[in-house]
Amino acid sequence: MNIALGTAQFGFSYGIANTNGKVTNEMAKKILSRAKEANINTLDTAISYGESEQCLGNAGVGGWNLITKLPPIPENCLDVTDWVNCQINASLQRLKAESIMAIMLHRPKQLLESNGRCLWAALQALKNKGIIEKIGFSIYDVEELDLLLGEFKADIVQAPYNLLDQRLKKSGWLEKLHQDGVEVHVRSIFLQGLLLMNDKYRIKKFSRWSLLWKKWERWLRDSNLSPLEACIGFVNSEPLIDIVVIGVDSLQQLEQIIKTLALNKNIDQIPQEIVTIDQDLINPSNWKNL
Repeated sequence: MNIALGTAQFGFSYGIANTNGKVTNEMAKKILSRAKEANINTLDTAISYGESEQCLGNAGVGGWNLITKLPPIPENCLDVTDWVNCQINASLQRLKAESIMAIMLHRPKQLLESNGRCLWAALQALKNKGIIEKIGFSIYDVEELDLLLGEFKADIVQAPYNLLDQRLKKSGWLEKLHQDGVEVHVRSIFLQGLLLMNDKYRIKKFSRWSLLWKKWERWLRDSNLSPLEACIGFVNSEPLIDIVVIGVDSLQQLEQIIKTLALNKNIDQIPQEIVTIDQDLINPSNWKNL
């Protein structure tokens, strides 16, 4: 399984289960060093991840495959091409890099708006110059792909995918993307750490899914699996996934993940009673309203 190290935690306190806050510069260097030792060679960041790019640049990103994400075009933008070029140049300066493996669009549906063609042309121009190698879409719902991929050919699609949220596969898009030669990157395999939390420490606002949690914990117990083993084993069993993005906020977490990856477990027998399409649970952007 190919891993990309997610670095939102390097820019700000990220994740529902994060108790360590933002990763310090010193800790970032230790995490990157240990990840490289474990043959992890891809970093996933974003312009909107606070100080993440700057933190990575200070730590040194030589030899890493870099993925960053372009924020939405601001409403008052008069020159999209100039805005894109300024954003990418600033990103390269923060990362202290000359090129980037991939640029993802954080809101790819903007391609369908009035400035969409101009946005796409600006990204293609950067690709033609060798400043970026690939263009990708970071999506939150597979329905976005129905709208986008008929008009725009992405090199990469990044989407949420975990034991609870299997929309990418059940919709048929995972297989279709693979057949079309599009790289598939998945994130949120721990659902921001929610799937790793013990029932005793799970935040009260998630108690409305208490029946699901009971089924989840019963399955883990019956299968003799830790939550970490289950989450990693699930994505490890899917051969059509190219890269799995995993974020950490401590060296200890990274060590646990490396140890679990080494088990190389494949877990493809999942009880369908824990699978859900409830957007209030599987979309973290909805959690603030719970």
